[in-house]
Amino acid sequence: MGGTLLEKVEQHTRLAGHNRVAMLLFRLGDAQLFGINVFKVREVMRRPPLERMMGIHELLAGSCDYRGQTIPVIDLAAALGYPPLRDEASAHLMVTEFSRSVQGFLVADLQRMVQCDGDKMAAPPAALGFGNKVNAVTRLDGALLAVVDVEQVLASIDSAPADLSIQMQRLADARVLSPRRVLVADDSLIARRRLVALFKQMNIECIVAKDGREALDKLRKLAAGDPAEGVKLVVSDIEMPRLDGYALTRAIRETPELCRLKVVLHSSLSGGFNEAMVKEVKADAFVAKFQPDLLAQAVFELLPVDATSA
Repeated sequence: MGGTLLEKVEQHTRLAGHNRVAMLLFRLGDAQLFGINVFKVREVMRRPPLERMMGIHELLAGSCDYRGQTIPVIDLAAALGYPPLRDEASAHLMVTEFSRSVQGFLVADLQRMVQCDGDKMAAPPAALGFGNKVNAVTRLDGALLAVVDVEQVLASIDSAPADLSIQMQRLADARVLSPRRVLVADDSLIARRRLVALFKQMNIECIVAKDGREALDKLRKLAAGDPAEGVKLVVSDIEMPRLDGYALTRAIRETPELCRLKVVLHSSLSGGFNEAMVKEVKADAFVAKFQPDLLAQAVFELLPVDATSA
């Protein structure tokens, strides 16, 4: 599976950036299909021997050696309410990279890679019972596919720092920006909460959208309204249902009344492929999640200072 995965990534790359996402499918203990963005997956393999320390988080199955690096292994089945897989010899390990950190996830059964249309993905209805661990659903050959919100899973184990450093907070307090509003687009609830809290520390108001389509609609309405109520900066996730961050950026650049907006893509995707796509869609900056000081610095560099405060 590992070799096959690497062989197929290149063909999936050609469709990225056009509101289509390559998903690696897997199961966690029953017939329900789950998916994860293939560009976050480094390798898949049979469950290796795991080392488990006393007192670690209940969702951590332990750690393992991955190519000379010790990485944490998370029981994804347990995280989504299925029977734990830590002692199942038949389990598989997905080695992933999120925001430049490497970790493994135990899954029951790896399936295949597929291409999903972003405009056919939607936020899951509460009645499906996935809670906040799934951020999108779609249909694949008639079957329900649930996209795991890995950021939420990781945050439940080890939350990333959410506050500015003392030095950056001082800079934020001294800097008077104009306007003091940004639009934030992210389908992850925890990401939206972190961004709103971060911008509050920076004395910046957030207009929030849950996906790229909602963000684009709000931007168009703002552009048609009072300029004093508008925004000049968009901070967008990349992986979102209906319209992803790449497609949102393309749409902004192709819309005359929006094309001058500054766009920061803020994602747990990393690597050379993502850097190339950021340039292709003409985003102004990329900041990996979740690094408050780096995001704040990017905002300071892109938002104008209020000249009347000088």
